Amino acid sequence: MNVILLDKVENLGEIGDMVNVKPGYGRNYLLPQGKAALATHQNLAEFEARRADLEKAAAAELASAKDRAKLLDGMDLIIPANVGTEGKLFGSVGPIDIADAFEKVGVEVARSEVRMPDGPIHEVGEFSVGLHLHTDVNVDINLKIVPEE
Repeated sequence: MNVILLDKVENLGEIGDMVNVKPGYGRNYLLPQGKAALATHQNLAEFEARRADLEKAAAAELASAKDRAKLLDGMDLIIPANVGTEGKLFGSVGPIDIADAFEKVGVEVARSEVRMPDGPIHEVGEFSVGLHLHTDVNVDINLKIVPEE
């Protein structure tokens, strides 16, 4: 399935690239999300007419993500958790908990932006957690899990 990318897609291409993707990926993700359009002559002509607007919107989105990254870079986030006697948590701390903790300090972070490659955290301590704010913008924050008083 050939598509024209309307937005930068990680590991696929830039705005305006014509790429060949598997039909399921195109139908179920790229087209509904508005990240691509089918590569027809009509869509290609429409894309060329809108190219400047799409690039301007992408640049504004990237600038916004970079501003958020400056605010978040190196930030220490403390999350109190219910802890047992050996320092193990009752439950775990995952992306939802991290997004809620950011909301409590007045910073907007979506749970889909939180990257935890090792999975949820199950113990007290300091951890580094990645935030994926944009295709080109990643930030690491320091997360401290402390016992709840």
